[in-house]
Amino acid sequence: MSSVPVPAPRSERIELRVITPAAAAELAPGTGDGGFSWAPGGPYEGTRDACGMIVKAVEGGVYDPGWGAFAIVRLADGAAVGGAGFHGPPDEGSVEIGYDLAESARGQGFATEAVRLLTGYALAAPGVSRVLAHTEPANTASQAVLLRAGFVRDGDSEDGLPRFVLLPG
Repeated sequence: MSSVPVPAPRSERIELRVITPAAAAELAPGTGDGGFSWAPGGPYEGTRDACGMIVKAVEGGVYDPGWGAFAIVRLADGAAVGGAGFHGPPDEGSVEIGYDLAESARGQGFATEAVRLLTGYALAAPGVSRVLAHTEPANTASQAVLLRAGFVRDGDSEDGLPRFVLLPG
């Protein structure tokens, strides 16, 4: 089913660990930790929302663990500092990513590192020719993460969100 290896790669400081359907079912309603030891302020709202999408994908029979969500785990202490993942499997060569960090982990480069790992993972998959991301207009910190990770601004989405794209090479 999955066309990319799971788990995703790791860097010297972080590892992206698959959030399984069971962990997602615990995280989505906001009552559990999904088996992760979270940094203060985590998991953040976006991670819980992504877990809700995993639960729906499983229920609909379309879940693919290679294109789901991952916990961003800090290797120094094993704490999950955020979440990163895909909005679904590739569609016509494109895949969209999303990410967030616990407030206590922000400003330390973890988001940029996670985005680089996630995009490398995606672009190594057969048939993926671009990675997309959208941010809230006022979220300049997230826009800076994308630019540091090699994305370029590519206009706005239909709902007015700034759109960023990363192409191979």
